[in-house]
Amino acid sequence: MNYVQPIRDVKKIERIKKLMRKEGKLKELVLFEIGIKTGLRISDILNLKWNSVFSELGNDPLFREVISIKDKKTEKAKQFHLSENVRKIILELWSSSQQSYEDYLFLSDSNNVISTHQAWSRQYVWQFLNDYAYRVGIRDRIGAHTLRKTFGYHAFKSGVDLSLLMRIFNHSSQAVTLRYIGITQDQIDDVYVNLDKIL
Repeated sequence: MNYVQPIRDVKKIERIKKLMRKEGKLKELVLFEIGIKTGLRISDILNLKWNSVFSELGNDPLFREVISIKDKKTEKAKQFHLSENVRKIILELWSSSQQSYEDYLFLSDSNNVISTHQAWSRQYVWQFLNDYAYRVGIRDRIGAHTLRKTFGYHAFKSGVDLSLLMRIFNHSSQAVTLRYIGITQDQIDDVYVNLDKIL
C-alpha cells in the first residue's frame, strides 16, 4: 500500500485554493475545504447530499446546526460542525448549481446515463488533487486521504490534544495517529532539542 502525505505547507494550501477559485473550480474547492476542515474520509465527503447540510431550502437555505452521517467504513454515527467559511462556500456552490435537494454535493457532471445521479469517483478526486498539488510544487505522494491527514496534521500542530485526534480518527493508539498524520520521530525529537533554545 502506498501511503499519502498531508499538505504541511499552509502557503501551498492557500495557493491551491486560489488556483481553484481562479479557474472556476468551485465544486473542487468546496470538497478541498470540507476535507481539510472536517477530517472526514473521502467516501463520507462524496456521500454528502444537499439535504445532509441543509435542513430546509428556499430563498435562504438553512444549514443544519450539526451534520450527522453514518461513517461508511465503521458504520458508526458521526457528528460534526461546518465552519463559517465552509458554510459560505457551500452556499456559493448551491447558488450556482442546478441541483435538487436530494442530489449529491459532488454530483458527477458526466454525460454518461449511468453516472448522471452519482457522486464523483475517488479516481477523479485523486486526479484533481494531484494536479493542483503538483502545480503548487508539492512533490510528496498525494491522494484522497491527503485531505483527512492535512486536517489532522494542522490540528495537531495548532495544539489540538492528540487523544482527541485519536478519537476523531477512531485510531487504536496515539502512535497510530502520529504516524497517520505524518508526524515522524525526527519531528518529535526536534521538540525536545528546540525547547533548550526557548526555555
